Amino acid sequence: MRFCSLGSGSKGNATVVQHSGTLLLIDCGFSVKEMEKRLSLRGIHAADLNGIVVTHEHSDHIRGVLPLAKKYQLPVLMTVGTAKSLKSCVGVELSFIKGDISFAIGDLVVTPVPVAHDAREPVQFVVSGGNMTLGVLTDLGCVTPHVLESYRFCHGLLVESNHDIDMLATGPYPPSLKHRVGGDWGHLNNQQSKHLLDNLHTEQLQQLVIGHISEKNNSLDLVKQVMSEVDFRASDIHYASQENGFSWIELTS
Repeated sequence: MRFCSLGSGSKGNATVVQHSGTLLLIDCGFSVKEMEKRLSLRGIHAADLNGIVVTHEHSDHIRGVLPLAKKYQLPVLMTVGTAKSLKSCVGVELSFIKGDISFAIGDLVVTPVPVAHDAREPVQFVVSGGNMTLGVLTDLGCVTPHVLESYRFCHGLLVESNHDIDMLATGPYPPSLKHRVGGDWGHLNNQQSKHLLDNLHTEQLQQLVIGHISEKNNSLDLVKQVMSEVDFRASDIHYASQENGFSWIELTS
């Protein structure tokens, strides 16, 4: 199994997972033209995708989902709550998913994980292919026991470290947005991300990627400083950027 990011942050998110002959797109927060360009940089043509799974309806995750799906006739899967936010799904093969009920897309098995985020019915995903498991975990305001249980023993993990508490407090956001981002239904701060990693079983973890890093309320240096205190066996930590995401990362038996 391998995975890559086409971009990670408040301006757009998209992650691709590949196993055997299956290519799965998780979220599509970019325009079709931008997605086609970013996919091509990873050696992918949009027509080769087997489907799109959607975490929630915020524009940085769903902006390009329906246009891309219509253009290339791709099946789309999301929760009923997420679908209720859409104006029209005409011309799209749309299926509904439920939290914690796994489903298959080609050679991949996908398990939705309900999370605390200010959306209608948000989920994140654990994706398995062969004997490898990848956890994708962004856009949640707090770490629940269910999240810890769901992401135990992943071989690969993409997790958000969205903001630094002090930078958010003194930054340019209005008070209401600061409260939203920093609240239990917003995004994880650096220390919450460390807490998550400290409390997961990471014996099998091969690859750790930190993503959804705020460009206004965080800095890569601060994130790296906090992550340097995390004890895990993976040889390196990767950091996903808004502009470039990260290149293909392999998970091997």
